[in-house]
Amino acid sequence: MADTQAAVTAQGIPDPQEKKPKSVRVVLLALMIAMMLAMLDNMIVGTAMPTIVGELGGLEHLSWVVTGYTLATAAATPIWGKLGDMYGRKATFLSSIVIFLIGSALSGMAQNMGQLIGFRAIQGLGAGGLMVGVMAIIGDLIPPRERGKYQGMMAGVMALAMIGGPLVGGTITDNWGWRWSFYINLPLGVVALALVSAVLHLPKKRSKAGIDYLGVVLLTVGITSIVLVTTWGGTEYSWTSARIMELIGIGVAALIGFVFWQTKAAEPVVPLHIFRSRNFTLMSLIGFITGFVMFGATLFLPLYQQSVQGASATNSGLLLLPMLGAMLVTSMVAGRVTTGSGRYKIFPIVGGALMIVGLYLLSLMDTDTTRLTSGLYMAVLGLGMGCLMQVTMLVAQNSVEMKDMGVASSSTTLFRTLGSSFGVAIMGALFNHRVQDVMAERAGALGSKITEQSAQLDAASLAKLPAAAREAYQHAVSAGTHSAFLLGAVIAVVVLIASLFVKEVPLRGGPQKPAPAEGGEDAVPAPVIEAV
Repeated sequence: MADTQAAVTAQGIPDPQEKKPKSVRVVLLALMIAMMLAMLDNMIVGTAMPTIVGELGGLEHLSWVVTGYTLATAAATPIWGKLGDMYGRKATFLSSIVIFLIGSALSGMAQNMGQLIGFRAIQGLGAGGLMVGVMAIIGDLIPPRERGKYQGMMAGVMALAMIGGPLVGGTITDNWGWRWSFYINLPLGVVALALVSAVLHLPKKRSKAGIDYLGVVLLTVGITSIVLVTTWGGTEYSWTSARIMELIGIGVAALIGFVFWQTKAAEPVVPLHIFRSRNFTLMSLIGFITGFVMFGATLFLPLYQQSVQGASATNSGLLLLPMLGAMLVTSMVAGRVTTGSGRYKIFPIVGGALMIVGLYLLSLMDTDTTRLTSGLYMAVLGLGMGCLMQVTMLVAQNSVEMKDMGVASSSTTLFRTLGSSFGVAIMGALFNHRVQDVMAERAGALGSKITEQSAQLDAASLAKLPAAAREAYQHAVSAGTHSAFLLGAVIAVVVLIASLFVKEVPLRGGPQKPAPAEGGEDAVPAPVIEAV
């Protein structure tokens, strides 16, 4: 079987005018499967959690099934990116898939809640490398100018995961049992492993420098502390409790120590020089705010539609279809325009403006808002996020040299992950506080008692309430979503302001002369792609 090579220009960058070999499309299929694994997992498992608790017990440790996975994913994300830059993208990506599949198999075999939490952490370690690996490999295979064509694929996978996750999770749990919520990853993962192993050929790397173990430890401690503060604050512990203050102190000290050490380390986990690029720093900030807003929206919109508009919880993923559909379409259009023109600055500006408008409109929803109206409001927000979701990664990758593609991808992903943690925590705290206040105002002592354990009632609990208390709760949820989305609109102003300062550096790989990375040094040529 003869190997062929993608045509390259004199500068060593794949010619975008040449048709990509079929193997690249096969690799992209494998990458989308891996991306789907990472995004589907939490949504499928979330649907199965009531059944899992019923069989394994340990209700008091329930939150750790999600928290353990999230912590491991966030802590591992930057490390996987650096390992890919040092030792080669293919080997590290395959390793992350294998670890994820081992964690999935062990989770399915768990016999108690403690085992499940530990195995979910193993699964999260692998998941940290899945998203980063996908983004970095695409960055290696496809020049930035051409990369916009594939934004629709990634946005489509995201939309499919959010819509289909709860439906798939419910179907699997009801018909096969909750253990198959984890086992379902195995056949998909094996397909991804086989395809990547067979057709992905990237230059092999071997760094002589050792791993920055101190940097890894400091970053892990810092990220873990931040995620625990945002997860526990206002729920497990008061925001002013000694435990939360301790975690904040540990996290701040670890991150300050990490930044200092990165200036001394021979092979830093996150090379600080990438932040000298104005575009990269701005994209990291925009990614953080986008994660903040997006995950806050996906948390409160189904809650509002179920509690106030009487929608079914079974089809909760479908409730987000207007937002996700608009996001998918806009992302595809943005990708095509970027590929055709090489222009991209307009998209974060328009996206920031639409995000502000969409969040403000969502803050206007009350107990009389129809599903059609709320769907239109969600579509506006989706249009805004569609302009931002993939463009942020594209510009961030275009702002660094090829040798830093992994850490650029992992850093951008990490900022978005941390943004989602902060968004869920801060918007959730505001929502809960507002719901409890309104319930106390409208239903007195009964209202306070109803929401003293949780401001988010499930459908069964809501149906058992007296009519007056149920009406009070609907008004309370409307007030809570108003406050949460209004906060989101204010935070989103930062995206618009940051977008105005983005410098439109020509994308590498276009018909024009390839531009150097914004850091000031010439870009390293993209690798030659081999087809089997």
